Amino acid sequence: MKLLRIGAPGAEVPAVLGEDGEAYALSELTDDIDGPFLASGGLDRVREALAAGALPFIDPTGRRIGPPVARPGKVVCIGLNYRDHAEETGAAVPERPVVFMKDPSTVVGPDDPVLIPRGSVKTDWEVELAVVIGREARYLADPAQAPECIAGYAISNDVSEREFQLEYSAQWDLGKSCETFNPLGPWLVTPDEAGDPRALGLRLAVNGETRQRGNTKNMIFDVGYVVWYLSQYMVLRPGDVINTGTPAGVALGLPGTPYLRAGDTVELSIDGLGTQRQTFVNA
Repeated sequence: MKLLRIGAPGAEVPAVLGEDGEAYALSELTDDIDGPFLASGGLDRVREALAAGALPFIDPTGRRIGPPVARPGKVVCIGLNYRDHAEETGAAVPERPVVFMKDPSTVVGPDDPVLIPRGSVKTDWEVELAVVIGREARYLADPAQAPECIAGYAISNDVSEREFQLEYSAQWDLGKSCETFNPLGPWLVTPDEAGDPRALGLRLAVNGETRQRGNTKNMIFDVGYVVWYLSQYMVLRPGDVINTGTPAGVALGLPGTPYLRAGDTVELSIDGLGTQRQTFVNA
């Protein structure tokens, strides 16, 4: 299934795409697509209602698409998780996952404008596979248990301000948690429809010029390992989002490539998960 949220910020209507490609409202089943919905078997209820033809049609034409998950409890990120990205930035290939956090309020819709922070000269792009947690993950015994805890997958743009991230502090948070720095969506795609998370193509273009083209098969630590690893150090709860890293092709790793400026457009896609398109504007 592909779940989405349609409407203005704070007033999104939860919906699902049927096999006919049409959108159907979930308002009779839930107020929103969030942690409590996922934790209470919401996906199963949607699947049953969709099969029964019991959901009303909703027309998304011309309407904003919001992030597919409302109010994530946390956004956990894995850095340097593609060998080619580590190499292009001059970093050592990590022996353990590099973990950092991102302010959950950075999550916006897949096509919402992204704000370039005041004083920024190095706002950068990062196409990433996002994992949405659907069941509590706490001290998982091994990576094989991870799929039981995953509600689905989405596209994430882990927007980063490199000067803030790498030059202003020993922590990455300043360059990762700026307002609007995590477009997510357009859909939350359930595992049965998303395909193998270890074999998904990722692409990103800036102003129509391809910058990133990679595949999740080249992750250093795959999705199952990442979920298992994080569960040893924090409780992952329904609705949490994990950004799993980006392949090579970011501005940081391409000397002479300009960073993002107001008016630039970024378009990104992942196999089976849809497409995002953002215009960057000055804060």
